[in-house]
Amino acid sequence: MIKIANAPCSWGVLEFDLEGEVAGYAQVLDEIKATGYEGTELGDWGFMPTDPIFLKEELQRRSLEMLGAFVPVNFSNPANLSARTRAAVRIAKLLAAVSTAPFIVLSDANGKNPRRTQNAGRIRPDQSLNDEQWLVFAAAVEHVARAVRDVTGVRCVFHHHCAGFVETPGEIENLLALTNPELVGLCFDTGHYTFGGGDALDGIRKHASRIWHVHLKDHEPNVAAQSRQNEWDYFTSVRNGIFCELGKGNVDFPAVLQELETAGYDGWGVVEQDVLPGMGSPKESAARNRAYLNSLGY
Repeated sequence: MIKIANAPCSWGVLEFDLEGEVAGYAQVLDEIKATGYEGTELGDWGFMPTDPIFLKEELQRRSLEMLGAFVPVNFSNPANLSARTRAAVRIAKLLAAVSTAPFIVLSDANGKNPRRTQNAGRIRPDQSLNDEQWLVFAAAVEHVARAVRDVTGVRCVFHHHCAGFVETPGEIENLLALTNPELVGLCFDTGHYTFGGGDALDGIRKHASRIWHVHLKDHEPNVAAQSRQNEWDYFTSVRNGIFCELGKGNVDFPAVLQELETAGYDGWGVVEQDVLPGMGSPKESAARNRAYLNSLGY
């Protein structure tokens, strides 16, 4: 049975350098627990306590499990790969000290490339990496994943993400084909897959054997249409609600969850309703998202 968690990004704690106030970690953990979730992800390094004893106490006090941490890396230009690898290993050590089976959730350094950020949700083939760049990208992903595994025993999954270099269904297929399936799993995100031009149900069927971790995110098709028409960048799309509350967009969650169960997936479903700092009412949205999944039997 899929277990349900939430994550700090639903409270506006994002990896981007953005203006705006966000809640502190204690409030976020309290509200994740209060709205009926069983686990959380770490958020940016330093958002939650980095002392493993203290962090474990904070989690145990709320009966929450730590599932993983999102680690963006500029894989397409790995000039600082050594530093980012060390950072990933440091985070993995913290996760291993407080959790039994966490993941490092690797992703491209999303929002850093102006063209990818401007064209999120409508990427053309000529805006993707070329063959040589793909080899560099994939080798860098494997380098980080191998270092994390060898030092800490923690496994890595790759999160496809709009405004980064692995967004479209074709780009996801390229990366998976170029990486070792025993070393790099897939963090499948229903909302990003849909905004990136795919159908979430098809994506799960296609990549079931590589899916080790799942992010549950909805996608508002009317906002997506406006984004295409007005040529919004990624952050404008998020600000306008591209990732709406679960059940209010066009991701078929009953079918998605059933397909995951059929494929034998027994990990976590992490609700991620990405919002910008200070945007919306995160606790109320988290409660409605949890109620929706409860209505589906999860």
